[in-house]
Amino acid sequence: MTKPVEQLPQVIIRFAGDSGDGMQLTGGQFTSETAAIGNDIATFPDFPAEIRAPAGSLPGVSGFQLHFADHDILTPGDAPNVLVAMNPAALKTNLKDLPKGGQLIVNTDAFNDRNLQKAGYAANPLEDGSLEEYQVHAVPLTSMTVEALKDVDITSREAERSKNMFALGLMSWLYGRPVDKTIEFLQKKFASKPAIAEANVRAIQAGYAYGETTETFAVTYEVKPAKLAPGTYRNITGNTALSYGLIAASKLSGLPLFLGAYPITPASAILEELARHKNFGVRTFQAEDEIAAAGAALGAAFGGALGVTTSAGPGIVLKSETIGLAMQLELPLVIVDVQRAGPSTGMPTKPEQGDLLMVLHGRNAESPVPVVAASTPAGCFDAAIEACRIALKYRTPVFLLSDAYLANGSEPWLLPDVSTLPDISVEFTTEANAEGGEFLRYLRDEQTLARP
Repeated sequence: MTKPVEQLPQVIIRFAGDSGDGMQLTGGQFTSETAAIGNDIATFPDFPAEIRAPAGSLPGVSGFQLHFADHDILTPGDAPNVLVAMNPAALKTNLKDLPKGGQLIVNTDAFNDRNLQKAGYAANPLEDGSLEEYQVHAVPLTSMTVEALKDVDITSREAERSKNMFALGLMSWLYGRPVDKTIEFLQKKFASKPAIAEANVRAIQAGYAYGETTETFAVTYEVKPAKLAPGTYRNITGNTALSYGLIAASKLSGLPLFLGAYPITPASAILEELARHKNFGVRTFQAEDEIAAAGAALGAAFGGALGVTTSAGPGIVLKSETIGLAMQLELPLVIVDVQRAGPSTGMPTKPEQGDLLMVLHGRNAESPVPVVAASTPAGCFDAAIEACRIALKYRTPVFLLSDAYLANGSEPWLLPDVSTLPDISVEFTTEANAEGGEFLRYLRDEQTLARP
């Protein structure tokens, strides 16, 4: 029998599991399926800073939260309506955020004595009544995945690792998401490993079929498409949008883009993305430290390029002297600060907009620097162009603020008409501007007060 369909205006789902459970891939593919339907989307991946903490431990929990709706939304949400917990550690870490009455889907196979002990449970929460206030769906994800893949030529470990695709198939069925594009993605991703591709495809199909046949779920849910402005959309993260904005600013200004950067979370993805676009005349330089990165970008600006340097709070501190020099020399330099929590090394994967006062006042006296702050992942594109426009027009360093929340989060981005982007082209002085053939480099433009 076809199960009844309940209409919902919006849903917030959080996938949570061990770092090796593939929660980012699961959440990313569920996002792609949701984007194809036309819902408005906001996502936020949450992964630990530790380098692969012990499996099943609380510090090793990784998550992905997705908010989708039939109307315009602005954030990935505070509290999930649905929590998919792949092990006890994921349950313990995330249960506090799930409101009473929320849906809880747990992988019962992971709730063995060893994993319960690692997570600090004295008793199994699935059996002691502590979850009575939630809608609990206990699903043996691992064992059902292994059973579905028993004829595939892979190891038992590889079969178990496909359980995230089983969970994706189940959630796709529950919320009416098509899985065809995910299957195409898996076949392409694992094209060189056909057995792994087959295992993942079978797992997602098995999860979908389980949803159709089980009595655990009495209804399915539908979230209708959002009424978005017409046009072509793509899903985009803040770091990617910011990178594209810098490339666009380079083309709009007629200047080659130079990025001097030192890898630092959560800004590293900008360096990685821009390094892929040499066809647009982009030069990327991975420096030996933050000071060298800023110095190289300032040197590029002195040489006539669009100089950009990227970092997070700890690196911005180290760049401050060079930024002061850029202000004194009146050179256009864009400093991207993808903010994160805490001073010094901080908490690299946790978002915090904690650098505003530092970028406003964190230099020697009489060193004013304009600050542009992005407000959404897609908005990072326009913010990057605006920061470059101000830097070039007024011959000044400019701070461009993003943060871990925007950098890693994603939303639908309406591709802009290139003809509507601002003209920020610059002209180089080619002749003397004073009698006697002397060039006065600090002569002022009457309108902008910038030097020539």
